Amino acid sequence: MRERRPPPPSEGAPLTVLHLAYPGDGAGSTLSIAELARAQREAGHRVLVGCGAGALLAELAAAAGVEVVAVDFARAARPAARIAALAAERRVDVVNAHASRDRAACRRARLAGRLPAALVMTRRQLPRSLPPSVLLNGLAADCTVAVSVSVRRALVCRGAPPWRVRVVPNGIDPAVVDRRVEGAALAEARAAALWSPDRPTIGVVSRRKEQAVLLRALPLLPRAVTVVLLGIVPDAELAALAAAAAPHRVAFVPFRRDVLPFYALVDVAVLPTAGEGLPRALLEAMALGIPVVASRVGGTVDLVTDGVDGLLVPPRAPAAFARALAALLADPARRAALGAAGRCTVRERFTLERTRRLTDDAYRVAMERRV
Repeated sequence: MRERRPPPPSEGAPLTVLHLAYPGDGAGSTLSIAELARAQREAGHRVLVGCGAGALLAELAAAAGVEVVAVDFARAARPAARIAALAAERRVDVVNAHASRDRAACRRARLAGRLPAALVMTRRQLPRSLPPSVLLNGLAADCTVAVSVSVRRALVCRGAPPWRVRVVPNGIDPAVVDRRVEGAALAEARAAALWSPDRPTIGVVSRRKEQAVLLRALPLLPRAVTVVLLGIVPDAELAALAAAAAPHRVAFVPFRRDVLPFYALVDVAVLPTAGEGLPRALLEAMALGIPVVASRVGGTVDLVTDGVDGLLVPPRAPAAFARALAALLADPARRAALGAAGRCTVRERFTLERTRRLTDDAYRVAMERRV
């Protein structure tokens, strides 16, 4: 049966939204999707999150009072049918796909004429898809949301119709990062991070990216530091680099849902990466007033103004990271100034409420295109 497009709700009326994210694992994007869903529910929308039953996203959404519906993305044909059925049964106004398999399933349902709801595809990373795929997704979606200007530019360069791509930056809820860290949690973080008051602590909160670049920079630092790599288990390369880093200490800490106790230990937050959409790790650190050093790539350029609210260095350049870190560690006043400026940047321009409002605007545009 061909799709029947529902009439658009009146301006400002609550919407029924179905978020889709097939991985739903321990990544910044997972936390951002869960927080956006919560914010939309609190704003009066009816919100559903579709993902694997055992995914972290399912736990976070349920804890926030958001309804979770199981969607199995393991087989190519089934998700499209499941998504189309959910959209029809729950009278969904907007389907928001956040990851590659979600986009493929929604595109299949749309091209088959089985998805009458407005379709929004959120791109949270710099695109790696081939241009034909980017073009097809861009035409199937009523609106594509890019989390940064850099992501939008990359999508358009790969064929996405520019008139359908809107920028909606990721945001942070100040209430989340301003939570008090209890003593027991701080003590546990200190033990896991090998923290010591007699040396500075450098933190990286991220899945596996370019942490090896930072470890290669350590021999170039003039004083001993502790490096906390939170969110990964070391592979052979990282383990070897950590072992060779003495007298520096390197602590590997597996993914934690609550990273605030670790941020409380960090003097400088670092993100060595080859490409980013708009990194949550930097948003969190900057919101807390921690000075940041990051690779000058992708969405980090949209977030950090070099020398104003953080430092940007060339990617995959250990010597450049070492120079930036040495300069900051030797200058407490500059660390404080960069941290304070970063705090203002995030709390003024990258709030969760702003993300929620701009997302609502994108949804309305998408629904108007379906009329």
